[in-house]
Amino acid sequence: MTDTPTTGTSTTGTSTTTTSTTGTDWAAWQKSWDRQQEWYMPDREERFRIMLDMVEALVGTAPRVLDLACGTGTVTARLLARFPDAVSTGVDLDPALLAIAEGTFAGDDRVTFVTADLKDREWTARLPYDSYDAVLTATALHWLHSEPLAALYGRLAELLRVGGVFMNADHMIDDSTPRINAAERAQRHRRMDQAKTAGALDWAEWWQLAAQDPVLAGPTALRFEIYGEHAEGDMPSAAWHARVLREKGFAEARPVWCSPSDTLLLALR
Repeated sequence: MTDTPTTGTSTTGTSTTTTSTTGTDWAAWQKSWDRQQEWYMPDREERFRIMLDMVEALVGTAPRVLDLACGTGTVTARLLARFPDAVSTGVDLDPALLAIAEGTFAGDDRVTFVTADLKDREWTARLPYDSYDAVLTATALHWLHSEPLAALYGRLAELLRVGGVFMNADHMIDDSTPRINAAERAQRHRRMDQAKTAGALDWAEWWQLAAQDPVLAGPTALRFEIYGEHAEGDMPSAAWHARVLREKGFAEARPVWCSPSDTLLLALR
């Protein structure tokens, strides 16, 4: 297995990424999470590049951003690396991933993290701002079923300023093409099996490592109490997402990037 996080001091460039209180190597945990996610999505960085291209095109280089279902802060990290004048609010319910995010960005006053359940009608009341220029999310909302996801889209339309942008990069399955879907899935899994043989960590193995870490063991146990092994949501088509976003108050919505299995869908308020 590769990229296994350890405790100790780590530096990236001139900035240290280890907290003095825990000794946990947050940079190693971030790298390990990235590698695990890339096992499922080899083109993961490409969707982030396009996402930030469209942020710049539509709301500029100093946006106020909501990193929705932020996890370890993956989107926030790439946002701030490209746009140092941006500010980000990360919101999530997962205590283990939030622990990594908070450790990573400790001391950065551009970043705030909020613990909230997106199915809660009042979750936006916890946010530090009344409105945002952009709401960004990746590989997260498929954990929601269609009805709560549609309700969430309505809340996001209220949260974004006029002219603001929402982008969702996620699994979006077109059920009208079953043979294409089956062929793509088979090929993707063959490649995943090859990467696994070479030492890639899968989802379950990554969480086993987190459960063994002295700092993350407690938050990891709690997150499994919240979610179980894996939440079962829906993966409707990109056309469904675009239609529902327009119904919920967005002026325009369409894909701006796609792979054979995933789509980056953009909606303009």
